[in-house]
Amino acid sequence: MEYDLITVRYGELTLKGRNRGRFEQQMFRYIKLSLQHLEGLEFEKTYARAYIKLNGVEYERVAEALRRVFGIHSFSPVKRAANELEAIQEAALQLWNALPAKPATFKVTVKRGWKGFPYVTHELNHLIGSHILRAAPELKVDVRRPEMELRIDIQPEGAYVFNRIEPGAGGFPYGSNGKAMLLLSGGIDSPVAAWSAMRKGLELELVHFHSYPFTSEQATDKVIELARQLSRFAGKPLKLHLVPFTDIQTRFTQTGQDHLIITLMRRAMLNIAGRLAERAGAGAVVSGDSLGQVASQTLGSMNVIGRSLELPLLRPLIMMDKQEIIDRAVQIGTYETSILPFEDCCTLFVPKSPSTNPNLRIVERIEDGIPELDELIGQAVQGVETVQLDRGRTFRRQPAVAEAEERDWF
Repeated sequence: MEYDLITVRYGELTLKGRNRGRFEQQMFRYIKLSLQHLEGLEFEKTYARAYIKLNGVEYERVAEALRRVFGIHSFSPVKRAANELEAIQEAALQLWNALPAKPATFKVTVKRGWKGFPYVTHELNHLIGSHILRAAPELKVDVRRPEMELRIDIQPEGAYVFNRIEPGAGGFPYGSNGKAMLLLSGGIDSPVAAWSAMRKGLELELVHFHSYPFTSEQATDKVIELARQLSRFAGKPLKLHLVPFTDIQTRFTQTGQDHLIITLMRRAMLNIAGRLAERAGAGAVVSGDSLGQVASQTLGSMNVIGRSLELPLLRPLIMMDKQEIIDRAVQIGTYETSILPFEDCCTLFVPKSPSTNPNLRIVERIEDGIPELDELIGQAVQGVETVQLDRGRTFRRQPAVAEAEERDWF
């Protein structure tokens, strides 16, 4: 069936009080931005709604993009009719006739948003329902558990007739709640943490640590692919910062404190991420930690590791089970890439018995015993290479310094 338009309903924005108008305006801009690759669409905005005139564009092409737009509660393909009884009845019958599989039971639900319409709600339910029953006498009405619910939304500008409601991604529009720097590994958890942070309105820049030549080019390609997949949800270009971590990592192996090497590495990573966040104007750092999942994610370890950062450290997955995280990774499309067998730098020097409850004073004493550590961290920040992605396409790479090592990743 060729639909006239799509009705888009907002989610948590309805709780925003005086700021609601600003969030709705941002939501409307984000919807238009996410659909700018499709020509011929027209957009209208009303209170708590957006309307997308399809003008012949296939519904599924638009719906595919809308499913990734954060801040949308739900959306529906709609037939639009004039605010006249006969026009609404005809639109409802057209929608019924176009159903690929006819249900055995149905009901009509009318919402009269425009009180100037000459019929009250219960009259309209009967008048529209009886019109369909005359065309399909085998159909039965079931007001409790119908197989199909035909919905009519009457607004001042016209009547919207639909029977499908697709759930949206929910949350807040991307970037409406500030900016953060996210630590992206090649595993399952951090892409899910990124999606969760983006869904709550955070604009993200991603940072990945590599230890070339100990880690392979394929491992870096894998992370770039994960970032490419995440960029589909951003609606605008997404930056991935590639940080050379080899010198810092090898220096930690020389301390003779194998059981603390993961703690030391994680603290250095947060230190670097914090510096990159401040440079980018970000107000927080996000990680994929899940409580108790590995030695560095016990409460004691997270306490010591997190103290290396002055900015807030957000952990969206902190109370999620591993299976919950896997299920979400499958849902957002990152799981198959995450399980590719390429090691990242965090798996290279894992000791047999990593500390699960490190002592902060001992860890700080070890760091103080590496006089060149701050210089190594500064060099890592200066050596960052940036990949910029736009809705799944890699279109620019920005070396931080001219002598950055050239790599033919793309």
